[in-house]
Amino acid sequence: MQLNEAKGYKQKGMVSIMKRQGMNPYLPLNEYIPDGEPHVFGNRVYLFGSHDLENGNEFCELDYVSWSASVDDMTDWRYEGVIYKKEDDPFNEDRLPLYAPDVVQGKDGKYYLYYCVKFKDAIHIAVCDTPAGKYEYYGYVKYADGRVMCENQPYDPSVICTEEGNFLCFGFAPCMINIARYKTQDLRGGSVVQLEDDMMTIRTGPKIIIPSLKYGQGTSFEGNEYFEGPSIRKIDKTYYLVYSSAHTHQLCYATSDSPMDNFVFGGVIVSNGDVGYEGRSEEDKVASVGNNHGGLVEVNGQWYIFYHRHTSLNQYSRQACAEKIYIDENGHIPQVTITSSGMNPTPLSGDASYAAIHCCNLTNGHMGALSSLGRTNAEIDFPYITCANGERYITNIKNEDLIGYKYFNLFETGSIEVVYEADEPGILEIRTEMHGEAKACIQLQASKWWKTAETDSTFSENEQELYFVYKGSGSISLKTLHLKAKKI
Repeated sequence: MQLNEAKGYKQKGMVSIMKRQGMNPYLPLNEYIPDGEPHVFGNRVYLFGSHDLENGNEFCELDYVSWSASVDDMTDWRYEGVIYKKEDDPFNEDRLPLYAPDVVQGKDGKYYLYYCVKFKDAIHIAVCDTPAGKYEYYGYVKYADGRVMCENQPYDPSVICTEEGNFLCFGFAPCMINIARYKTQDLRGGSVVQLEDDMMTIRTGPKIIIPSLKYGQGTSFEGNEYFEGPSIRKIDKTYYLVYSSAHTHQLCYATSDSPMDNFVFGGVIVSNGDVGYEGRSEEDKVASVGNNHGGLVEVNGQWYIFYHRHTSLNQYSRQACAEKIYIDENGHIPQVTITSSGMNPTPLSGDASYAAIHCCNLTNGHMGALSSLGRTNAEIDFPYITCANGERYITNIKNEDLIGYKYFNLFETGSIEVVYEADEPGILEIRTEMHGEAKACIQLQASKWWKTAETDSTFSENEQELYFVYKGSGSISLKTLHLKAKKI
């Protein structure tokens, strides 16, 4: 696994036991699983999602794979392998991309994979006897008379089986994407159908349950209308429907006592630019933003929201992230901030090495949205995460750009070393508040290849956020952080 190891040891006789840490992104750094749907089956949490290609040319270029983790250790994810290939669908002759899927266990004990194929107006199904085995094509979601259900752009399926029945949510309602095929369609919002126990045939529906931007005025969803990516869960007696709002970077939620009626807006859970968190505005986003999609899961009494972040200069290389969330006594989910520590049960070690791309904040102060219509955008000039020659790092960091990490046990730390390259000499200010004063500075020299620089810096027990601000001409790239323990 490509997870960092802390240097805090527990002594057991003469053997040092190293503690594993989890962080965002929580999968190996060469893995790109957006649209993550987490589910607990047995004693493991399984992750299902789309599969982007690193430095890819469009969304979802690779086959479906699955990852899983023990419910007792959410920091240790295991690769389960390819579960379904493009060519496994007999009607996908052109091997088109497979878009955001979901998996549910039916009443017959089998596992059903629901998915859609690029620009094919249908929801497809595959089936398997195990959660992450080899799925086999099963058919389309259809009406009782055999007609394929194709209303309201049937993308992004999410399925739930409860004592009340089997329910499939779906829908795509683009509000800022200039694609000709959608311009003449009346896309009304997120939809739901009830399925028969064959998990394929529609019993009731489809029915609109969350309005799109065009139809949101005067509803509880006004300002947070439906865009895509529904994900449905039942918590106690309440249905929670997570969805990507018309702002695209937000995952919002709606609640109802029925999966087919009366949903009302609940709030924002997470934004991959932290927009809305503690009042943060769109103009003050802390990362470049793009689409977002994910779901909720409870593991040993702790709830998590799974989502994805963006790398590169487009929306085609998305990485899986997750945050701990909390549901209050009124059933409300307060918005959470995006972090580097993610599902780790404690702040990350202040005596360990980290890939710089584990940052949760990366901004020049006026970050824009990433392109979804091509590999590059000439107007984009901001710091970004990239991969070249098998190495992953942050590049195009310019004067006043900020790189942020939350949360570390910085009280352990006595010095910080960085691995960098720079066009010109400059400095990296070290802060513990985004807009705070510099606690120390790392002097950087011009270098055509990776070089190290270090400074001493001590922190209080309450300081757990770490920010770097570059000051200088030209640009720098940042590859690795070495947090080193205080000298005794």
